[in-house]
This record gives sequence, structure tokens and C-alpha cells, in this order.
Amino acid sequence: MEELICNVEFLRGGAELVARVSSEAGGVREYRGATSDAVIDQVINDLQEEFESAPET
Repeated sequence: MEELICNVEFLRGGAELVARVSSEAGGVREYRGATSDAVIDQVINDLQEEFESAPET
């Protein structure tokens, strides 16, 4: 059975890229940057920390 654990949206707003991440544990948060690499790295680091500290079900 599959369970949604997070939702990630990437949006381009002019010269910057915005990532919106939502999860049950972390709520909704946004990351902004001039390059996709910078924003993706922020998202990866945040989700990695969140899932490493979350209790296993």
C-alpha cells in the first residue's frame, strides 16, 4: 500500500526558482534560489533531515 509522505512543487517566478514542500511532520515551507541546483539542494537536505529523524511506522 502506498502512502503520500510529502509533496514537492517547483515553480519559476521571474529570475528565481521556488520550491514548495509540504509534509505531515514539517508542514508547508518554501525555498527560493537563483539556480535549480541551489533550491534542489535545500529541499534534499531538509527532507533528508526530516525523514532521518522521523520514527519508523
